[in-house]
Amino acid sequence: QVRLVESGGGLVQSGGSLRLSCVVSGFSLEYYAVGWFRQAPGKEREGVSCISSSDGVEEYTDSVKGRITMSRDNAKNTVYLEMNTLKPEDTAVYYCAVRAYYCLRPEAEYDYWGQGTQVTVSS
Repeated sequence: QVRLVESGGGLVQSGGSLRLSCVVSGFSLEYYAVGWFRQAPGKEREGVSCISSSDGVEEYTDSVKGRITMSRDNAKNTVYLEMNTLKPEDTAVYYCAVRAYYCLRPEAEYDYWGQGTQVTVSS
């Protein structure tokens, strides 16, 4: 059974940092790309970034460029999203999702999704 579990969200002050984790079970993450998406209240879900099976990172949201770091630990079947200099507009539910090998931006291209973790940034 494929399962993705996000963690690491919470309440943080503006300017702070968080590291989100996405733990995957049910298959080896080695040949999969993992994307992070977010959905803010009243807005559509948007792509944040993605890390490919070969560790290439793509950033999809201009507002987070330069403030995020993605990494993966295939031995732990885990992908991380570190976010720095957080802003109130980063407040959202953050989701991870997987697809084979390489990154694509549209969320419809992703096969499995987690339930999300809430990130709230206070001003």
